[in-house]
Amino acid sequence: MNFGRINESDIRTKSYNEFVTFVDEQAEAAIKEIIQSRYPDHGMIAEESENNTNNKQDFVWIIDPIDGTTNYVHSFPVYAVSIALQIKGVLEVGVIYDPSRQELFTALRGGGSQLDERRIRVSKQRTLEGALVGTGFPYRQKKDWLDIYLEIFSEFSQKTAGIRRPGAVALDLAYVASGRLDGFWEFGLNPWDIAAGVLLIQESGGLCENLIPNQDMIESGNLFAGNPKIFDQMKQIISKYGPKLTQLS
Repeated sequence: MNFGRINESDIRTKSYNEFVTFVDEQAEAAIKEIIQSRYPDHGMIAEESENNTNNKQDFVWIIDPIDGTTNYVHSFPVYAVSIALQIKGVLEVGVIYDPSRQELFTALRGGGSQLDERRIRVSKQRTLEGALVGTGFPYRQKKDWLDIYLEIFSEFSQKTAGIRRPGAVALDLAYVASGRLDGFWEFGLNPWDIAAGVLLIQESGGLCENLIPNQDMIESGNLFAGNPKIFDQMKQIISKYGPKLTQLS
């Protein structure tokens, strides 16, 4: 209900291009309170928490109270709440809620993905030339990645139908899962940005993989995803940059 009512005094900067508002903090506190009241022994990894001390437990909740805070503070209506549950290192539950469109994306391992309780699947797009793909630009601690990112961006821009960068990766991944986007790639994300979205894609018939071989996708935050046909074609392009990506990791 605070959307469009955020003042400059309500915003503080965590780092370059990374903002937090009292809404982030209040939303996170409310989510954590609900989970802790029902599952007091579970661990949590949450974006605005300084001490995620319980993230080595068997049950770990991964929480982003507002994915797309920069959009939110500018009243740009592309942002979402993202929550995932990881059990013994395996993603089992994923939820992404878009307040602007009142859309609820959910996924259960082995149970498929849904949008507002209707089953969703990745797109049937077969060629990269006709594909719409999403991305996000590397910044913050990944500024050194910009040159190689632009090389990949240039190649995709010439071989796809279009590239979109709305600014809320949780929704980007949900859109891959629901067929609105055919593929996605980005560097330097955090577990709370992508955990729920990765499960959504996997349970809707799509594929996700780390950009750099032999790294954990959730921990590294460097991933690409798509329906199986588009994923394979994206991988052919991205794999050419493997040695450069490995050097930067």
